[in-house]
Amino acid sequence: MKGGPPEAGPPRSLPQNLKAVIFDLDGTLVDTADEFVPVVQALRAEHGHGEMDPQRIRASVSNGARALVSLGLDMSEDAPEFESKRLRLLELYSEVLGSIAKPYPGIASLLGELHIRGIAWGISTNKPRAYTEPLLQRLNIQPQPGSVVCPDDVSERKPHPESLYLNCRELNCSPSEAIYVGDHQRDIEAGRRAGMYTIAATYGYIEPDDDPYNWGANTHAGCSTELLSLILGQ
Repeated sequence: MKGGPPEAGPPRSLPQNLKAVIFDLDGTLVDTADEFVPVVQALRAEHGHGEMDPQRIRASVSNGARALVSLGLDMSEDAPEFESKRLRLLELYSEVLGSIAKPYPGIASLLGELHIRGIAWGISTNKPRAYTEPLLQRLNIQPQPGSVVCPDDVSERKPHPESLYLNCRELNCSPSEAIYVGDHQRDIEAGRRAGMYTIAATYGYIEPDDDPYNWGANTHAGCSTELLSLILGQ
């Protein structure tokens, strides 16, 4: 699905009529890194490499499978064998998907409070639907999201705001009535371009040389348990 309203500047304050909260998935809503760490280590072992510092892997999870292959095998994406290694990583990930991942602390309480207040919630992720849907099914997060937008559903991935426009249509709200929470600069850029209030999840998967305080978010959550007070003031 294409299109959306003209890109707007980000609001300066929380929406007065908050109707929806939208989350990035990996590193924001759900902690999935402990599944990717053994996957990358296994891929390295298959190629005769020793184990890598798990923190280096965790920090790169939000960058996706390509980044993890490049990191784990020290391989350029231009390498002829790169695509086969990416597919192998995804094959290994499919074997453990949803077995260790879990929502971050405080997320269940936040979603419950949103439900009580009649505020919808959704997910905008660059994780393909083939992996997003099984993960969500196994986690069985309640209440369930009213909108889940994956790259399969749009023509432009984040940081383009197209996915957030689709979220808003499915959640029956305008971007100015929604909040977007994410742990990567692309998330904050997408939210800003859509005209949303944005929260940088600094507890997520962030590279050591990246500074989330330079992303331009409206505010920052140093811990997932802070989201309730940041969003609902409690």
